[in-house]
Amino acid sequence: MHRRAFLSTMAGGLLAAPLAAEAQQSRKVYRLGVLNVAALPASSDRSALPVLLATALRELGYAEGQNLLIERRGSAVLSSPLLPRDRPRIIALAGKHRLPSISNWREYAEQGGLMAYGSNQSRLSHRLAIYVDRILKGASPAGLPVEQPTAYELVINLKTAKALGLTIPDSLLRRADEVIQ
Repeated sequence: MHRRAFLSTMAGGLLAAPLAAEAQQSRKVYRLGVLNVAALPASSDRSALPVLLATALRELGYAEGQNLLIERRGSAVLSSPLLPRDRPRIIALAGKHRLPSISNWREYAEQGGLMAYGSNQSRLSHRLAIYVDRILKGASPAGLPVEQPTAYELVINLKTAKALGLTIPDSLLRRADEVIQ
């Protein structure tokens, strides 16, 4: 699912087009379209890819409302067991039926799922912001290489493992990026 989210967000970034602004400072204002495969995250959800993307763009000198306008759209994300909207229900059902489960988003383990193993959204957003920056500065989207995540993170929820009567091997715990007690 993380690859689909990255590609759809990337596609939204590719739709970015410069918009000349006739402001007092006569600086360019760019318009960026972001299509999220899930429902749009709450603005307080700092771990959501669109929020992380806006933060990463700010680090590259783009200020939303000043030289950047972001149009956000979500596909309120389709129903699928992989989508964030269904996450609490999936976690509850897995616990009720004593089923170990894993997801590709760290929030799954943070919210009570057993494990999460997937690409780091923060790193993805930074790479995506660099691509958007290149496009806004005139690079041809067709000339940019397609990248895949190079870093993955493993999050294990020991509290959930204990509730399921599972023992996580020490070798796996040592490899985890985060262990939730």
